[in-house]
Amino acid sequence: QVQLQESGPGLVKPSQTLSLTCTVSGGSITTTSYYWIWLRQPPGKGLEWIGYIAYSGNTNYSPSLKSRTSISRDTSKNQFTLQLSSVTPEDTAGYYCASYVYRDNVREYDYWGQGTQVTVSS
Repeated sequence: QVQLQESGPGLVKPSQTLSLTCTVSGGSITTTSYYWIWLRQPPGKGLEWIGYIAYSGNTNYSPSLKSRTSISRDTSKNQFTLQLSSVTPEDTAGYYCASYVYRDNVREYDYWGQGTQVTVSS
């Protein structure tokens, strides 16, 4: 069974870079057709898609966050990492990693991490 686990600091100072890692077990992040994504949910708001790194290594980011976002991977550790630079208190949120695949042209979210809370504060 595939499991995802987020890790990283729970508190980040304004203007610093937020860095979170998602460790995948029970499956490979290079498995064909899977997209490995980051999302977040600010307090009192809905889920926001941040971006993905595909099985091929290609990346894609939310236009609103693109200038500050980088998603990379370490295939030897079966991990993918989110870096969000120049954070402000508006980046305070629960951060989630997840994975989806297209089946019959329908996006299906197969796996989710439990999420980790990140607070941006001095």
